Formats: sequence, C-alpha cells, structure tokens
Amino acid sequence: MGRHKTLPDTEVFAALRRLLVQGGDKAVAFSSVAQATGLAAPTLAQRYGTREAMVRAALLDGWKVLAKATERAAEGAPPTAKGATQILKALGAGHAEEIALLVSEFRDPALREPALAWRQALLTAVGARMGGGSKGQEAAALVFAAWQGQLMWQKAGGPGIRVKDVVKHLA
Repeated sequence: MGRHKTLPDTEVFAALRRLLVQGGDKAVAFSSVAQATGLAAPTLAQRYGTREAMVRAALLDGWKVLAKATERAAEGAPPTAKGATQILKALGAGHAEEIALLVSEFRDPALREPALAWRQALLTAVGARMGGGSKGQEAAALVFAAWQGQLMWQKAGGPGIRVKDVVKHLA
C-alpha cells in the first residue's frame, strides 16, 4: 500500500479499532497502525505523541461513532416495543464487536464518561418505546442488560437469549 500524505483521524481511529478487535491490545503499535493505514509510523507518532494517546483518542472516537449510530437507529424506529428491538438489532448488527471493545475500557475515566452518556441515551430511546416513564426505563434497563450479555457471550457459542423475547415479555 502506498503512503498517503494525509488521512483523517476518523479513518486512522477506525483502522486502529479494527486492529484492537482482531488482535487485542498487543496488535496495536505505531508500526501496525502505519501498515493498516498507509501512513508512516513517525507521522503517527508525531500526530498522537504516544501509543496510549493514540489508542485513547481512537476509543473516544469510537464512542462518538456509536452515539451517532444510536441516534440514527432511534430516529428510524417506531415508538413501540418492536421499535426498541429494532434499535438494538441495528446496533448489534453493525457495531457488536466495537461495543465489546469499547465497554472493556472502563478503567479510564475519560472513556467512562462517554460510555455512560451513550448508555443513558440508549436507555432513553429504548425506554420511550417500552411505555415511557419509570416503568419504561426499568424495562429498558433489563432489556439493555440482556442485550449486553448476549453481545458479550455470543462468541462463546451455544444458545443465546433472544432480546426480542425479553422485550415481548416486558412490554
């Protein structure tokens, strides 16, 4: 791959997150990100300073990407329990691996803050479709927990819980 003179941060961050998803923390170095993006490793070092700063910036960007995807999913979902399922299905289909990556980094307070904001936005969107009010928010919290558990354990195999069944039961 030929070297690019410039590449937007968002593209660098997406490539870095793919490396993290595929190979874990040890898969990310200036050299591996350089290979994945076509940028020179010294360019990345100059742009981000340290490997840790580059990873942190990529994870923060991941929360922004996920927040936008959540907004889009909520905008297109009807105000019904089926709409709640549609939101979670859309996020799970397009972002499951990235969600698992992002939620694994709660030790850093700077990463915890956007995580909590995303969770609240998702609970609000799902809760509104589960009847609204405190009962809708309670149902949303239960659905969210079931959905997160499913995302976390689906790679292990075996029968998983069907979130739409949880939603149907709670609606």
